[in-house]
Parts: sequence; structure tokens; C-alpha cells
Amino acid sequence: MSAPAILTVAITGSQPTKAQNPAVPIAPAEQIESTHEAYEAGASLAHIHVRDDEGHPSSDPSRFAAVQAGIARHCPGMIVQFSTGGRGRLARERASALSLRPDMASLATGSVNFANRIYENAPQLVDELAGTMLRLDVKPEVEIFDLAMLYNARGLIDRGLLKAPAHVQFVMGIPNALPARERVLDFLIEELADQMPGATWTAAAIGRFQLEANHWALRRGGHARTGLEDNIYYEKGRLASSNAELVRRVADLCGRYDRHPASPAEARRLLGLTATATA
Repeated sequence: MSAPAILTVAITGSQPTKAQNPAVPIAPAEQIESTHEAYEAGASLAHIHVRDDEGHPSSDPSRFAAVQAGIARHCPGMIVQFSTGGRGRLARERASALSLRPDMASLATGSVNFANRIYENAPQLVDELAGTMLRLDVKPEVEIFDLAMLYNARGLIDRGLLKAPAHVQFVMGIPNALPARERVLDFLIEELADQMPGATWTAAAIGRFQLEANHWALRRGGHARTGLEDNIYYEKGRLASSNAELVRRVADLCGRYDRHPASPAEARRLLGLTATATA
């Protein structure tokens, strides 16, 4: 039998605008509809940023709540993962929606240079976010933008701020951070096995590297992420028509590597989550 692959859809992010691609969903109703289409295409995990009415990154819990409720209603069992990035520098801003107890939330375990800014995650902030997730029983997805973050995550486990087995995501292709190179991913997987035995992992990459990373992850037994947050194009010169189109592309790849898109129930089992979605 083929092995399940968790397909994550990152529907919006904090950067792409409708001017860049009209398919980017901004309003909660658009985000719910786009997530439902991606769910039907094979996604079992939704990575959620929200925006305000002007399209800027938002920390408004009511918007997170609206999207969360809509996904629970229209996408039975789908894993809801809130982003804690893309907005503010204070723990109260970054953790604003964790009280809604999503299934998961992102947790970057260090700071990193991006092309034109610093993605700042001070040690105190990381500890506060990890502690809040632990208290609320929200499973972190550890975001690895640079190598040190992997070892920082091991430190959180050692200090009791992160439960094992962990789930990590290797984010590749951002200028000044991890390069999108296949042999770099091999090294990261080896180090993950050494530092956090039993951890599950996903590979994500931006722009033209997105599809390559999908191949690399599926071939190696990992899980895959796609969506308009990371790449607004389906192929060179053609904008993606929807998040669902990008998910279908990865779902179609699964068979090449003796994999199949994980159902929500399979994804929850693989990640050690409860069998039912948070309402």
C-alpha cells in the first residue's frame, strides 16, 4: 500500500497581493472558500494568516475565529494551523489567536535575515510562544529557516517547552536563508533524525522552487506544502488560478513516489493530534 503524505495548503501568507494574483484570498469568506476547494483537491492541513480590510497582515482574533469556524464547518477533520509570524514583534501580537486553540500553530525558533528585513524571533519571544502553545495544547510546527533553528528546537524539547515527537518544516529558497538545494535537504533530514528522533517533517520552498521541493519531500518520505503564500504561479508565465490548482498538482505527484494524499484522519494520526477538529 502507498504511504500517506500530508499536503499543507498555505492559502494567503502576509505578502502576496491581489494585484500580484487576483486568486489570493484576503477576506475571511474568501479564505474559507479557497481552503474548502483545496481540501477537496487533497489538502488535509491549512496554514492560516489573516489580513485586515486593506489587505495588511492582521492579529485580529475575530478574523482567525471566522476562518477557523468556516473550515470546521465545510472541511470535516481538516487540521487548522495558525501562523504566529508576519505581524508584530510582541508575544501578545504574535500569540493573539492561540486562545482559540487551533490544532497547530507555527513556531519559528530563531531570527533570520530575509532579502530586505530581519524576521526577528528573540529567545524570550520563542520561549513565550512555545510555552503558550504547550499550555493550550496547540501542537507547534517548528519553522526551520536556518540551520541553528533546528538545534534551538532540540533545546526547547530539553527544557520541556516542546513535546516530542516534534513536527518541523524546512523552509527553503528565501534569499539569505536556507538555499533550495536537494543535498541541503538531505543534510537537514539527517540532522533532524539525530537531534529529534521520531520527528515528522515537511519541506516548503518559495517561487520556482516550490514544485522541486514537493518532489524532494515526497521522494524522501516527508510531507509537502504548496499554496499561494509561497508561489503565485502555476508554471512560468502563468498565474495560478487558485490554491486548489496548486494542491491538485502535488496530489497528482504522489503516485510517482508510491504516496497518496493523506486524509484528515491519517494526517491527524501521523501528527499525534486528536481525531476531531477544533470547533
